[in-house]
Amino acid sequence: MFYLDHAATTPVRPEVREAMLPFLGERFGNPSSHHTVGEAAASVLSDARRRVAAVFGMRPADIVFTSGGTEADNLAVKGITIGTALLRGRGRSAPMHVITTPIEHEAVLASCGYLERVHGASITRLPVDATGLVAPADIAAALRPETALVSIGYANNEVGTVQDLGAIAAVTRAAGVALHVDAVQAAGWLPLADTGADAMSVAGHKIGAPPGIGVLAIRGRVPLEPLLHGGGQERERRSGTENVAGAVAIATALEIAERERLAAAARVGALRDRFTARVLALVPSSQLTGHPVRRLPSLASFTFAGTSGESVLLELERRGVVSSSGSACAAGSDEPSHVLLALGITPELAQTAVRFSFGHDFGAGDEERAAALLDAAADAVAASVTAIRSGP
Repeated sequence: MFYLDHAATTPVRPEVREAMLPFLGERFGNPSSHHTVGEAAASVLSDARRRVAAVFGMRPADIVFTSGGTEADNLAVKGITIGTALLRGRGRSAPMHVITTPIEHEAVLASCGYLERVHGASITRLPVDATGLVAPADIAAALRPETALVSIGYANNEVGTVQDLGAIAAVTRAAGVALHVDAVQAAGWLPLADTGADAMSVAGHKIGAPPGIGVLAIRGRVPLEPLLHGGGQERERRSGTENVAGAVAIATALEIAERERLAAAARVGALRDRFTARVLALVPSSQLTGHPVRRLPSLASFTFAGTSGESVLLELERRGVVSSSGSACAAGSDEPSHVLLALGITPELAQTAVRFSFGHDFGAGDEERAAALLDAAADAVAASVTAIRSGP
């Protein structure tokens, strides 16, 4: 199997598996228990929190462990917006306004929809250009006195476009508005510290930890209303018995990813460029989506006019290549990608999209092999389409 769908999920790294294994067995304590077994677990959890904080350049108290990226995004978008409204209204909800874009992950967009429907919030969904970039000047123009949050994805999960966080953060900082950044795809490829973000979401399973653990790194000055109520864990921001094994796993995965990041980004980015150039040369119908330069080192996505993206994927899998048509969270949907539509791509062309996402182990020669297999798959689909159109 030639696995090229790391943007969907990554295999658990051996170092991560080894680090978390004791906490799935003999070291099983509840960190909230006031006895030696529980206190030992609490100590491990505290150490994991410190290690995660160091990667973000934040304080340990700024780290909230969640069940994954979706919960981290929900907690940020809903929690910051409602928390800010309650603070401004002195305990009563003040008017709410959130700024985002139409290319965000469903976890962000659905959270904004919830705030709109249930809390009467006003949501501004700023347009992006044909490459997926949002203009910082448009964010500045959209700000209002009641704006509670700007939520922007660091790097898009379908086309890989990387936003200018420095310029965006300068706008939000000047206005005194919190900036939440979905960094689920960026982790391991782009810096997580010193971005100017007030809150940042990551998911363990994108960086070599198992599913079921994520992080919301949020600065202490930012108001946050919890979504989960109960025992008051995570400094009363996310109740529920903590996942010690998961915390150890994501701390280990983040440390390894950060240690490897610069070298991996340079090496894989060069291979991605060669892969992209080869695909565009081999497959006449191919067109790169997203920004040609400001993009994740690990991701290349294309449309193939006159074909079917699903057919290309099936032909690729027959040849041992595993890739995807876009976000795994939208798998099974017959609708064209909301991201590609927002980039101005027609629904018909959007349904021909195929995404390739590489891991840190993507090596020299893999780009040629992947391009050749894609060429063969595209040829097979094109021949089938021609045969169908020719008729009996």
